Amino acid sequence: MKSEATLGRHQHGKSRVRVGRVWRMADGKNVFVEYSVNTTLISAMEHSYEEGSNRGMTATDTQKNMCYYVAQQMKSPCSVEEYALALGRKFVSEYPLVSIAIIEVEQKPWKRVSVQGESHNHGFASTGTESRTTKVEVHRSGEYDVQSGFKELRLCKTTQSGYEGYLRDKYTLLPETRERLLASSVTCTWRYRSIAASFDEEYEAIKERIMETFFGPPKTGTYSPSVQKTLYEMGEAVIDNFPSVDWVLLNMPNLHFNPLHPVSSKFDNDVYFPTSEPHGTIEAVIKRKQKSKL
Repeated sequence: MKSEATLGRHQHGKSRVRVGRVWRMADGKNVFVEYSVNTTLISAMEHSYEEGSNRGMTATDTQKNMCYYVAQQMKSPCSVEEYALALGRKFVSEYPLVSIAIIEVEQKPWKRVSVQGESHNHGFASTGTESRTTKVEVHRSGEYDVQSGFKELRLCKTTQSGYEGYLRDKYTLLPETRERLLASSVTCTWRYRSIAASFDEEYEAIKERIMETFFGPPKTGTYSPSVQKTLYEMGEAVIDNFPSVDWVLLNMPNLHFNPLHPVSSKFDNDVYFPTSEPHGTIEAVIKRKQKSKL
């Protein structure tokens, strides 16, 4: 009996390749980064699935080793995007059967420390919860796509937030309020429609704009009627201030701080019970308007 099965999309790669890289600068300062790398290759390897032949296959172990090799070839400090592009280009140029290389990199939050009020030459601390991310797709044709962002940036505003006017029925227990604590673990991804002059500077500027929009002015803040509205304003701020960005995806799960009534006293917007389970999850893409063609 002839099989009706046929091979569809196929790929192979290596996940969670951990890379540490130190650049030792002429002025005595060191630059340190730590990456977690995923590689995925789209290649003409139908014969491996259909015939059991591995001829021409770029083994996943080879992919792992290439992550380290390319890191060493970056002779001066580089952005995570530049590293990912170099790695993707290496795969499509080195291996004839590879048509597309997809590189995902998560950069761990190591920051240079200050000691005795002075920036340390070779001292670093892992600070914060957020990680910088990028996903680069490199085609043999020379085309490429760059998406960047961060994950798990924990933000909290202790006032200037409320939630009211939503549908209420017999299943709704949540009380309406114009005074609550708003916290979220923000994951954000944006797509570059043009290459930034400096990926590092663009990343820091976009992240700062997102945080400014979430919090508002230092003295007064900005009132948030919902996570949805604040999320949209954060994405809108990126689109309106960064021409290099095509769209931005924001995912903002709640980090709940529920009001707590201590024994023999009343809640006065002062004591909370932190919990993240269960939590609401709000996500949206804010994109650039398409200009109409005349």
